[in-house]
Amino acid sequence: MAKGDLIHVACPHCGARLSLDRELGKVIAHEPPARAKSADLDRVGDLLEKEKARREALFTQSVADEKVKTQVLDRKFEEALKKTKDEPVTRPLRDLDLD
Repeated sequence: MAKGDLIHVACPHCGARLSLDRELGKVIAHEPPARAKSADLDRVGDLLEKEKARREALFTQSVADEKVKTQVLDRKFEEALKKTKDEPVTRPLRDLDLD
């Protein structure tokens, strides 16, 4: 290997360009990624409106879920009761009983 043999790679996470020295195994140079164009205000307004609508939809869904939550829990309890109705009642096993 020649002294100063460099490898140029792009970071898969942020897109920065790194120069690595093969011999040392260290980063020698770092070029930050190019900044993306900032969004114009009209587009930002649209994005905020879409986000507001999404939040409202999620809230409405959570309210509807809360309204039927007691019914769901009652049905789950009834199903569990049906499963355990025919099982014999046994005393639970404790750690003290194992000695």
